[in-house]
Amino acid sequence: MASATTVLLLVVAPLLWAATWAEDPYLFFTWNVTYGTISPLGTPQRGILINGQFPGPNINSTTNNNIVINVFNNLDEPFLLTWSGIQQRKNSWMDGTPGAQCPIPSGTNFTYHFQVKDQIGSYFYLPSTGMHRAAGGFGGLRVNSRLLIPVPFDAPEDDYTVLIGDWYDKDHKTLQKFLDSGRTLARPTGLLINGESHEVGEKDDATRKPMFTMNAGKTYRFRICNVGIRNSLNFRIQNHPMKLVEMDGSHTVQNVYESLDVHVGQCYSVLVAANQPAKRYYMVASSRFTKYDLTSVALLGYEGAPAEAPATVLPPSPTGWAWSLNQFRSFRWNLTASAARPNPQGSYHYGGIEIRRTVKIANSADVVNGKIRYSVNGVSFVLPTTPMKLAEYFNVVDKVFKYDVIGDEPPASGAGAVKLDTVVVNATFRDFVEIVFENKEKSIQSWHLDGYSFFAVGMDAGKWTPEKRKNYNLLDAVSRHTVQVYPKSWTAILLTLDNAGMWNVRSNAWERQYLGQQFYFSVLSPARSLRDEYNLPEHSALCGIVKSLPLPPPYTI
Repeated sequence: MASATTVLLLVVAPLLWAATWAEDPYLFFTWNVTYGTISPLGTPQRGILINGQFPGPNINSTTNNNIVINVFNNLDEPFLLTWSGIQQRKNSWMDGTPGAQCPIPSGTNFTYHFQVKDQIGSYFYLPSTGMHRAAGGFGGLRVNSRLLIPVPFDAPEDDYTVLIGDWYDKDHKTLQKFLDSGRTLARPTGLLINGESHEVGEKDDATRKPMFTMNAGKTYRFRICNVGIRNSLNFRIQNHPMKLVEMDGSHTVQNVYESLDVHVGQCYSVLVAANQPAKRYYMVASSRFTKYDLTSVALLGYEGAPAEAPATVLPPSPTGWAWSLNQFRSFRWNLTASAARPNPQGSYHYGGIEIRRTVKIANSADVVNGKIRYSVNGVSFVLPTTPMKLAEYFNVVDKVFKYDVIGDEPPASGAGAVKLDTVVVNATFRDFVEIVFENKEKSIQSWHLDGYSFFAVGMDAGKWTPEKRKNYNLLDAVSRHTVQVYPKSWTAILLTLDNAGMWNVRSNAWERQYLGQQFYFSVLSPARSLRDEYNLPEHSALCGIVKSLPLPPPYTI
């Protein structure tokens, strides 16, 4: 197994697009992406490993660190990684989505270079190409506060990453063939906690090494991320309440919860006090909002505890989505925390900013040419061979896609057949916008926006109308990057489009994303200035129709 090389240095960046950054510390990694045999559910299958690891290695960084990751693609197909929740300020070139960057060809490498700018909290990375996400290639990414910036809680004794998610025991290429042929993926096979799946009462529960260990009397931080591809999950720990302190990169009001609904793509940080009798306990992940029940457990032990199995009575899982909605309403942004604020234009006073544009996004499941497709506003996304961001940069948009093939309003019911097209919404730089996600389906949805954090100001059952704004939280909604939309319900978010680039808005249910439930925001700065966006990095691979074109004039100050 190759080991990751990490060096912490102060260096001078050689690239013009990076030269505008203050010279903060650099973290260097070398990652080899390979196939390997894994058996997370007891059946051997092909997985995607990073440096031989499943899940992949954790990245432990600090605010303003420059991260340089040289990724060698040793798979038999193109590959990309995206950094869920990392805003990539002025730098969608490194976002790792196929609409902004050419995939890394098999047998080659690409170096990601980005800065975790003014962000604290818990994130993860994942493959963004094809159905790779169903095979692995994901891992935790944390951004710590600098020592000079206090956090609103005492330093924990230790800091643990807990990656939970659903899992299929079929090869990712088999799953992709199902989708290409018009089949759905149906229910997952099981659930994983940090790449493992266990049932209650297994024979070695008394002797198996616990996943995490605590010392009595100490407090620990657990960073819980749902890295699955389909199911919302509930997370809880036997006999241990959890104090929520951060979610999706924002400090929260510190409420205490017996369990948390973690929707696909979301991350929560909780503090857990080791104040129970010194023995073993179960951490529990279970499926939510499904007709089937899936559960997986992992061991949490106390240092020096006797070799005894945990009690087999698990804390109960909540039922119904009204409970989950009420939990969402209890989340509040910690306005007294000293950490950096997102959206540096001052939009943390978002309640007093005039909304310049409202975009309503309705998801739907449809049949096109006899095959299932998922759409937004009547259009199912199709990825062109040339990334849309490169088409803009080389001024060949008219040969690759058209802007605004969807409108700001969903089409009327029965307005026509669903179309297949490349969906790029042309946005005005620095507009303050309202996005309303409308879910008329019976299944819960999870939406993610690259390049930004947004304020999830409201959600409720039924149909959204402008009158619903009266009930928005315009003071302390949590700034985050992923939000759920309950069945037959709506969710509203507010944000300032102040980060120039090509940014993916996608369903976190990867089957839906793969079959068209996604689109991109094109946020162009009219100044074409390095103050607003970096130039295309010199080492970037080119593909599609821009592969042989001369570089356009670079952005300047």
